[in-house]
Amino acid sequence: MSKKNFNKSNVIKMLQKTEKDVGSSEVQIGILTERIKYLTEHFKNNKKDKHSNTGLNKMIIRRKKLLDYLNKNEPSLYKKVIEQLGLRK
Repeated sequence: MSKKNFNKSNVIKMLQKTEKDVGSSEVQIGILTERIKYLTEHFKNNKKDKHSNTGLNKMIIRRKKLLDYLNKNEPSLYKKVIEQLGLRK
């Protein structure tokens, strides 16, 4: 699995509001989710990679903050994003 083997373009197309939208909260959450999935697979083979583990934790915290923001401002969109990405309830 190469470093760029996550479906960034598919996630962007699935979550974007307009054709040129690549920076909205929903898109950022989707991209972070794909990167987190990639790194969790990476850690199955590389258990001692502590530096990347720090980066993973930062990504998880950032995604959580974006999800909290989305839930606070647009609860219906929050539920839609959670459902599409298969995250927690």
